[in-house]
Amino acid sequence: MNADDLAGEPVGISPALIGATLVGALGGLLFGFDTAVISGCQDQLKKLLSLTTEAQGIMTASAMAGATVGSLAAAKPGDLFGRRDCLKWTAGFYLLCALGCAFATDLWMIIAARVLGGLAVGASSVLGPMYLAEIAPASWRGRLVACFQVNIVLGVLVAYFSNYLIGTFNLGDQEWRWKLGVQAVPAAAFLATLFFIPRSPRWLLMKGMRQEAAETLGRLGVKNVDAQIASIEGSLSANRSTVSASLFTAQFRKPVMLAIIIAVFNQVGGINALWYYADTIFTMAGFDKNTSALQAVGLGIANILATLFGMAVIDKVGRKPLLMWGTVGCGIALAGVALIFTTGARPELLVWLFGLFVICHAFGQGAVIWVFISEIFPTVVRSKGQTLGSFTHWFMAMLVSYSFPMVARGVGQPLAGLPFWIFAIFMVIQLIVVGMTFPETKQIALEDIDETIR
Repeated sequence: MNADDLAGEPVGISPALIGATLVGALGGLLFGFDTAVISGCQDQLKKLLSLTTEAQGIMTASAMAGATVGSLAAAKPGDLFGRRDCLKWTAGFYLLCALGCAFATDLWMIIAARVLGGLAVGASSVLGPMYLAEIAPASWRGRLVACFQVNIVLGVLVAYFSNYLIGTFNLGDQEWRWKLGVQAVPAAAFLATLFFIPRSPRWLLMKGMRQEAAETLGRLGVKNVDAQIASIEGSLSANRSTVSASLFTAQFRKPVMLAIIIAVFNQVGGINALWYYADTIFTMAGFDKNTSALQAVGLGIANILATLFGMAVIDKVGRKPLLMWGTVGCGIALAGVALIFTTGARPELLVWLFGLFVICHAFGQGAVIWVFISEIFPTVVRSKGQTLGSFTHWFMAMLVSYSFPMVARGVGQPLAGLPFWIFAIFMVIQLIVVGMTFPETKQIALEDIDETIR
């Protein structure tokens, strides 16, 4: 039995555990909303602020720059001050981002606000799953932590629907302010509700607050609190006695390589180019504003349904098959998109091809990446490996979101298909690399995966 579970006793779901899970996962919804909402503002901001393609790329990538820093910087404050209390700071940053964008007077104020939002996104990607994992009993951990990923894709859908809805109000030159500023509502709700959930019992025991930890475990539904505390304290004692290991040594070369590869390929397939510029891409294909926004909503729905499917089958089908079949589907879809942009023929098929791309990415790379990275590193360097994977993911997202508008062209224009051909070629490379080098980690104990990878 997992060291964090009760000694032979089943664990139920208490109201406090449900509430803490819903609040903790709300950070994932803001994560998804913040990264996708800019899509509906791209064309208007480019026109109103007379943005060059480089300036547009900087504006979009600024959030990813913040996320890169946030993913690197969140773990240590989380250990010092607690996961829940650090999540309050991320909620505050989300709120400041929304208000800063809503009342921005120039491009640089928008960029500064989006950097704050990016810091919150990066920090949330570390702190949110960590908090959920530490409050959940082992028998429920996978399903409860998965709520964070579900909320990310739900946040993307909410952002696209919000953009579409606000776009129907005919707000003129002020439309972008409402689209970016509406995030203040869920951000304020996130901040307020964080004051009503408990701190992580594991963190409380790390800080020697045994009484509060015991009370929290009781609220979360643990029946044999003393046995649970003894188990956690034993695990903490063992970890403290372990010498901190360096990640970049020959011993960990293979998992480091795998983490970097999967994080890089997650982005060079172009998924975030689509999320950040969906409305722009459809507009370049000749669709009007409202139709473009509505098609983005459809992609958001496909994204969440395919993510749920991937999460449901990942422990049965395995990580490697999902990655490979997802990569095949993404490659076919991207090649079709590239042909349409190159030839100008059949633009009405774009939404279906992008739908195929989103579905295949969601059940493949989207469902696998964070599970795989969390499994392939030994316990002694797992947190460092997770940080490396997250940093690589956000750094590549920043590069893609910055460079895409510089090479994007309208359907039928010279080199219009170039970015999508590049994305498709990377999918071919990924298929070969995954097939030749990636191990299958399905239903293998964490302690045994190290031997599998060597």
